[in-house]
Amino acid sequence: MRIGTRGSKLALWQAHHVADLLRAASPGMDVSVEVVKTKGDRILGVALSKIGDKGLFTKELEQALFDGRVDVCVHSMKDVPTALPEGLALAGCLIRADARDVLVAASGTTFAGLPAGSRVGTGALRRLSQLRAVRDDLDYVEVRGNLDTRIAKVRDGALDAVVLAAAGIERMGWSAEVAEAFSVDTVVPAVGQGAIGLEVRADDERTARACAQVRCAATDACVAAERHVMRALDGGCQVPIGAYARYEEGLLVLDAFVGSLDGSHVLRSRLSAASQPPNDTDAVEAAVREARALAQRAVEEFEAQGARAVLDAVRAAGDERPLA
Repeated sequence: MRIGTRGSKLALWQAHHVADLLRAASPGMDVSVEVVKTKGDRILGVALSKIGDKGLFTKELEQALFDGRVDVCVHSMKDVPTALPEGLALAGCLIRADARDVLVAASGTTFAGLPAGSRVGTGALRRLSQLRAVRDDLDYVEVRGNLDTRIAKVRDGALDAVVLAAAGIERMGWSAEVAEAFSVDTVVPAVGQGAIGLEVRADDERTARACAQVRCAATDACVAAERHVMRALDGGCQVPIGAYARYEEGLLVLDAFVGSLDGSHVLRSRLSAASQPPNDTDAVEAAVREARALAQRAVEEFEAQGARAVLDAVRAAGDERPLA
């Protein structure tokens, strides 16, 4: 089986992790990793929110699937558009890592302890909106590049702090760099953050069966809820939207967020429904239906609060942060 992946250190870690799981589930399986460079990897001098193209980190990988060069693509689910190309399908997600955002700061201080005017790198409008709602006295800077590149900007003094996904930091073994993990009450994570997804050709039953052996049904349901919020609100990297679902004490809990760029308009939703996490692949479809129904309630709540007007204003205004 040929696994397609981006070429960053984190992407390669994820691809080889999937390869190890597949080999363990199917002893004797021949698994290889193929690197495919994506548009998002090539365009580093422009903020993601300004490129205006969905699938920045997936299109070339998906073309490799169509061409038969690879059998499965390994993605960070936060990078996967909610509408897949016809002929492709998600074969599931692995067990999710920590979905939260974290702060890496030169001084090791917390977000609240950063001096006014500190330069804080952020890689997403979702983070920018929520952070500004808490502290509008900081200088927020758009930062691109791989995890090690972003952290290096803090070490080198170009930035005072940077906000990153906890999962990537953990997978790279850099948890000692973390000064603070943001609670979901402060920063709602990105849709799919912390989840590794497997994309296959829709008619490739053999590969789908192999992927089913390593998928996590509970993660599949939670990510489906989050992606429903994003899709229903026509979201993407150009607008500040977040959603995070998880199973807690007999409940499926969904936090969601919509906001303005300056943090002056922040809409939040926390809904829950009695539910138990599915424990096998056969229960996934029912769990996904439940999860999407909960997500639709959040969407309707947002629409009643004027979320579409907030998002339309964001699209019209654009993002004027400097690029570090």
